[in-house]
Amino acid sequence: MEFTKLIDKRRSANNFIQGVHMTEDDIRPILEDVKLAPSAFNLQHAEYIIVLDEEMKEKVREAAFGQYKVHSASGVILILGDKEAYKQTAHISQGMVDLGIITDYELESLINDNTNFYEERGDDFMKEDAIRNASLSAMLFMLAAKNRGWDTCPMIGFDQEKMRALFNVPETHEIALMITIGKEKESSRHLRGYRKPVEEFATYY
Repeated sequence: MEFTKLIDKRRSANNFIQGVHMTEDDIRPILEDVKLAPSAFNLQHAEYIIVLDEEMKEKVREAAFGQYKVHSASGVILILGDKEAYKQTAHISQGMVDLGIITDYELESLINDNTNFYEERGDDFMKEDAIRNASLSAMLFMLAAKNRGWDTCPMIGFDQEKMRALFNVPETHEIALMITIGKEKESSRHLRGYRKPVEEFATYY
């Protein structure tokens, strides 16, 4: 889809056509697009939990205060941010060593630089950056989904602890947000809400 049309057509779907089945084959191309999302130091903080099973989706709905859109959606996605993504520097960058792009010494320097950058800033910064990078990835997921004919809705209305327990989310990870996905029931769509003109949210210097 042409980009300006894509961003215009993407809406937060508040209701979905119930019974539309979604498979791993439907999700996979979207995630292939998401691989190209920006992330700090290419640490790729974002991790995805994809719920397509109806029984599990109802458990997610319970943790999301019973919201109907979770029930009617074809799937639910949890986007996590790894607070300790910097510890993956060696794993992520080893391929560049193997290809001769960087040396072992440069890799070691990269590991040290990333470790120092995060550990010197502490736990609060690690949490903020995990959520920030997961959110960048989530936005691309929603655009990629719309480009492939699926509608989405980003959500923060859920019980964090219940969701953590349901999926055994480790303390090293933050649940940045949840996204419902399916085919929007357009007959129940509201008009798009007021959007500020550029002059109200942009300042030039």
